[in-house]
Amino acid sequence: MAHSLAAAVSFSPPAARRRPPSQVTNAISSRGLVSFNSQRMSFVSIRSRPSQLRFKICCSAKKETVDKVCKIVKTQLALPDGTTVTGESKFSELGADSLDTVEIVMGLEEEFNITVDETSAQDIATVQDAANLIEKLVLEKAA
Repeated sequence: MAHSLAAAVSFSPPAARRRPPSQVTNAISSRGLVSFNSQRMSFVSIRSRPSQLRFKICCSAKKETVDKVCKIVKTQLALPDGTTVTGESKFSELGADSLDTVEIVMGLEEEFNITVDETSAQDIATVQDAANLIEKLVLEKAA
């Protein structure tokens, strides 16, 4: 799981800024807190907190596979010729409802001679998702 750092900046009030020269420090008191001070005033303290990032790493499908999926989606949804369908196109944005999505999956199964289980079919939101799943299933079938 990945983490990023979100910074919280705090400033000292004027009375607390003045420190005698003997107390001048620049310190890293822990992995999450850094303070910078000078002889005349205290500067910014930065405190970091981990926050979760969600990302997905996957191998992109071949362009030919994406193009075939785009063609099948356009056919199943009866989209006009001027409609652009790319790998990033979401089925919902193209006007597909749940029944249309089932028909798209069935068309993909026929075209690529694969079987898509219900759980995997529910994870498909974009054309690229479908193409990645198809390539995975084709490779598993060949092995």
